[in-house]
Amino acid sequence: MKRLSKRFVAEATPTQSRRTFLRAAGVTLALPLLEATMPTASERRAMAAFGPVGAAATGTPRRMVCICTPLGLHTPNLFPAESGADYTSTPYLDVFGDLRKDLTVISGLAHPGIDSGHDSIFSFLTAAPHPERRAGFRNTVSLDQVAAEQIGGATRFPSLTLSCEGFTLSWTRSGAPIPPDFSPSRLFAKLFLEGRPEEVQLQLRRLQDGQSILDSVAGEAATLQRRAGGDDREKLDEYFSSVRELEQRLATSEEWSRRPKPKVDAAPPRDATNPADLLGKSRLLFDLTHLALETDSTRLVTIMLLGSSLVPPIAGVSLAHHDLSHHGQDETKLTQLKTLEVEKLKVLAEFLTKLKGTREQNENLLDRTSVYFSSNLGNASSHSCRNLPVILAGGGFRHGRHLALDGASAPPLSNLYLSMLQRLGVEASSFGGSTGTLTGLQLQA
Repeated sequence: MKRLSKRFVAEATPTQSRRTFLRAAGVTLALPLLEATMPTASERRAMAAFGPVGAAATGTPRRMVCICTPLGLHTPNLFPAESGADYTSTPYLDVFGDLRKDLTVISGLAHPGIDSGHDSIFSFLTAAPHPERRAGFRNTVSLDQVAAEQIGGATRFPSLTLSCEGFTLSWTRSGAPIPPDFSPSRLFAKLFLEGRPEEVQLQLRRLQDGQSILDSVAGEAATLQRRAGGDDREKLDEYFSSVRELEQRLATSEEWSRRPKPKVDAAPPRDATNPADLLGKSRLLFDLTHLALETDSTRLVTIMLLGSSLVPPIAGVSLAHHDLSHHGQDETKLTQLKTLEVEKLKVLAEFLTKLKGTREQNENLLDRTSVYFSSNLGNASSHSCRNLPVILAGGGFRHGRHLALDGASAPPLSNLYLSMLQRLGVEASSFGGSTGTLTGLQLQA
């Protein structure tokens, strides 16, 4: 295949694979990994000479997304009665349809040393013991940052820390919180806009007025598509469509934020910027994560979903999310909670479907991305941190099973974290009190 002009190669360092961008004033649009811009054999040999980081960058890109839903899931609707591959599906797993063969649901896992309560969120990705004892508690490094120390240098952003409500899942080696990105429009600017402050603001205003970032780089994009091979052209068309769809969603959200809410006698209206909009906020962060991974802008993302005390704008739900999660076995609350959590998992399924539908060389993005979805609470109603709801998708693991572990003798959750680190190519023999990798979790043949 004819290689693209170096005019389109904006970044290529000795420790990074060739990266392609389209540039205009105030705009840098990262492109997906294209066949025509992958390093040649001689380039890979030269890059490998720079040591472990360079060698990792020249191999198959491996990625990880860690998602926390802070009010848990009602696990009787999630966990199958049977273990193994021939399990009877459940209401929550039904949501994933054919994607069930791309994920493993794991029961019985927990962090030892974490007793109960919402403060367990501090240790969700660190496994630091006793966060509930706030006095004297000091956190440790989070899973994503351990990975970033070794593979973060292969991408523009070593990691992304995202949140629907401002709380972080990521912690430094010294146990300090890493402030999250919680504004989708600012995150979009961080990923795609650059230049002087006034140039960036101008581009944001153009976005709000409905002008695509693609309009700014139209000439370069047209030239690039003409020069690209058939597979690359198809991938670019798919990517540009995803960018436009996300921009439209962001612009709609921004537009609603400028409109006053109508005065009515009924309950207050809910719009795209409703602070309780669990689904809308989640979908925007998932869409941005998909683009960040597709363009190899980062390979490590943490996402904190919404855990609000407000009523989410979901049909059939009239009570606050927090109240529903603390249901006390009330049947009305359980019914509404099921409705809410089914819709939440549908958004997750959309994200997994996008990853699976995005080709990268001879694989898809889901095959190369470990997507970990769980909570710091196993039963929010009792504040229990036992038997956490764990779903692991993609990443090249062998899926399609329920891995049922005996809670009384189950290994620590950190064993799963160690397996995920090693799958990324991170050199690690332990993490957060792990006793080894997770038994029963295997790689694809």
